[in-house]
Amino acid sequence: MKRLLLGVLVTLLILAGALYWAVIHTRAGQDFALDGLMGLLATATPTPPPADAMRVFMCGTASPLGAPGRAQACVAVFVGGRLYLVDAGTGSAQTLQAHRVSSEHLDTVFLTHYHSDHISGLPDHNLGSWVAGRAAPLKVVGPPGVAAVVEGFNRAYELDRQYRVAHHGAELLPPALGVMQAREIEYRRLTEHGVMVSFAPGVVHEADGLTVTAFVVDHSPVEPAYGYRFDYEDRSVVISGDTVVTPALESAAADADLVIHDALSEPLISAMARASAQANPRLAKVLLDVLDYHAHTTAVVAMAELAGVRMLAFYHLVPAPQNPLMEAIFMRDLPDGVVLTEDGMTFDLPVGSPRILVNGG
Repeated sequence: MKRLLLGVLVTLLILAGALYWAVIHTRAGQDFALDGLMGLLATATPTPPPADAMRVFMCGTASPLGAPGRAQACVAVFVGGRLYLVDAGTGSAQTLQAHRVSSEHLDTVFLTHYHSDHISGLPDHNLGSWVAGRAAPLKVVGPPGVAAVVEGFNRAYELDRQYRVAHHGAELLPPALGVMQAREIEYRRLTEHGVMVSFAPGVVHEADGLTVTAFVVDHSPVEPAYGYRFDYEDRSVVISGDTVVTPALESAAADADLVIHDALSEPLISAMARASAQANPRLAKVLLDVLDYHAHTTAVVAMAELAGVRMLAFYHLVPAPQNPLMEAIFMRDLPDGVVLTEDGMTFDLPVGSPRILVNGG
């Protein structure tokens, strides 16, 4: 009996090896397998957002330091059948594509500020959503300077748009829908009792039950820089952009369900700077410079506790951990429940429920 079972096993292994060889090394096998694979990919769709919920999708969690498998800063919010982005760093459009998230319903990109790692992916999102069938020009909203940024990208990609329309036709790619439209969020500086007060105007978007509110953050010497709060029914999400902890941030985060905040690990950055001091002093200086304009993890946790935040998640990780040791150090001294995000991670916030459903990247 044992010999019979062994013979059957050996036969199956030989057949499996022959089939593998035929698929990889023969034209007929390759074509057969390719058609099947493409069919599976064409019909595969991600789990759609719940009908009555707000979904947050992490399309970029790295900082300018970069990390394998991570795009630069980008957070997607799905509400009421529409898609909104906060920032659009390099690689973030590819993250959406890799997770088979259609950008057909991309409505607006809210920019926090104009560091390259927050805007460099804009043309990719514009092209991808145009090809996907976006029904209106992509709106790009941000602090003063947004018109110059958008105009620059529109001009730089003018020939690209012309080539694609000529190739695919204006019916598929209406030329006007390939041109991004900018809208500036007003920024004022006022003096009250001898103290300089700066602020954004508050609500910057209202549609289909969603309210988006801008607030000023501190990313000096970048000025102005904004964060955004999304409120839908009884659920709320705050996205910080790049900032240190400020009273305005704490106010904006008050009683929020989810705060997604940039975060810096001082032990990791300091160790990187020490290691670079002799071999690469320029890099060491850059690393030390970032210590004062990104929020340290422990400071963000303290702010979130004071503001009554239900869940805190870190993104724009400085630096993004690349192994279990770095991850453990990044999370050192932080309470349970704090989330270290990865590209592709989702947060679902059902309306009428306190639950936040987290799915890993």
